[in-house]
Amino acid sequence: MGKELGSGRLGELYNGKKARKRREWRGFKDTWYAYTQWLKIWKVLIKFMAKPRNIKGFFRYRWMLNYLAVPDFFDRHTEGMRGEQLRMAHTGLGLIVADMCEMVNTVFKADPRIGNDKELSNRIVLFDENMMSEIMNGFPNLQWVSVEVPAIYTSAMMNQTGVSHYIDVTSEYGVPGDVCPMPAAELGLAIDDDFPLIGKCAVQCNTTCDGSAMGNGIEARRFKIPTFQLAVPIRHTQESVQEYAADEIKNAIHFIEEQTGETFDWDAFFASMKRFNKESQHAKEWLEISRTPYPQVIGDNLALYRYGVYQAAGGRNDDFLKVDEKLTALAMQAFERKAPVVKEARHRAITWGVQAAYYTAFPIWMQNCWGIVPIADMLSLVSMDEINTEDKEQAIYDLAHLYENMIMRNRSNGGYEVGVEALWRYCEYFNVDMVVMYTHMGCKAMSGYHGIFEEEARKHGIHLIWVTHNLMKPEDASRKDMRMEVNRYMRTVLREEPLDPSLEDFDDAKCW
Repeated sequence: MGKELGSGRLGELYNGKKARKRREWRGFKDTWYAYTQWLKIWKVLIKFMAKPRNIKGFFRYRWMLNYLAVPDFFDRHTEGMRGEQLRMAHTGLGLIVADMCEMVNTVFKADPRIGNDKELSNRIVLFDENMMSEIMNGFPNLQWVSVEVPAIYTSAMMNQTGVSHYIDVTSEYGVPGDVCPMPAAELGLAIDDDFPLIGKCAVQCNTTCDGSAMGNGIEARRFKIPTFQLAVPIRHTQESVQEYAADEIKNAIHFIEEQTGETFDWDAFFASMKRFNKESQHAKEWLEISRTPYPQVIGDNLALYRYGVYQAAGGRNDDFLKVDEKLTALAMQAFERKAPVVKEARHRAITWGVQAAYYTAFPIWMQNCWGIVPIADMLSLVSMDEINTEDKEQAIYDLAHLYENMIMRNRSNGGYEVGVEALWRYCEYFNVDMVVMYTHMGCKAMSGYHGIFEEEARKHGIHLIWVTHNLMKPEDASRKDMRMEVNRYMRTVLREEPLDPSLEDFDDAKCW
């Protein structure tokens, strides 16, 4: 009977019914999974708010209101996902949320206005939000904290207007409106007295621009604690600067030792960096899969999770390595059965430049509306070279190289080779036919390359879509404006129709 049903009209009906039932069952499992994960997020948030000091912190700091939108954040970043893609999103982002709650809990516990744990505060070393945390791997008795991350950067991701108030405060203070919104928001936070004043000392970096350097100086005055400026070489690809870069890392370590009384623990450092090396190895495996016709760890599943692992976790937390292993297992499982990541993949793309913090779900929209698969993004394409975990001197040089290639600064600094030429190498490496070029209005770092990008795109036969934004200030370039630039290109240049016409034009100006 089975063989008879395998052919002919009756067989087609029978097999079609079985396939439909399988799809319905998979859909039910995905829906059930999404709801259970959504409840887990609420559990994390409720557990966080169950502590009296965190409730006190919630009412003390304006920026805490943005975290009411965490469940909405998950909804926006899992739209249209099924199977392994959905599971990877919840697995990675779920850990980021839990880790962020732990950081804010530490901040409030040490904050003189909230928990007033002076002993804890004296064990905290503050880093600015662009500063990698890996130096702290050698100080197991101290805690790394960046108060700017939950107060500014993550707030803008949760709520698109989450830091608009602080930017307005800075403008009222007299700072010109064309300054990058990130340091402007941080300055407004300091003026508004919304920084928790914690920490024994601070380490800041000469990040990516003059605006950030300005912000760091003002924040150092606000915190009133000893502060070290890590002057990472700008021309980081040149061999001649590497000795100086290594000396700066040593100087930062000595500074922390002098201020805290702790001694750099090489055993602890090597143990953490071994974990960090394994995390980097997993990321390289994901990128290798992305070279094939069946990429798996793409878009926000790659970007938002890797930012946290690379910059903040830095090998100190074993939970991140466990999640890396789980993500790799899910990716391989989907790859082996050649599972598509989207309903229809029309274009393979790289997103280049700095994305809008108020629209991190933009890659999700591109793949659902136009079938543009965001294979990789500029901020994830950082150095993943192995850090030496045996030779102390070489380890310092490797750590210096890591800091020279921090997220954002590794492309916006370093010259034409890393800012422009590298893009076309990656286009070939990942076999993409499209580049979505983020144009950050408040950033001057790569503006001079505009014409060169256009010329090189024509030479390489790559479709180049410019998407304008202003990082943390949607009032200057809204989410709808960003979508419209893609819509115009897809319709007028490529003459394509959207996969889902309902996603082409909608108003989300008042949405989280």
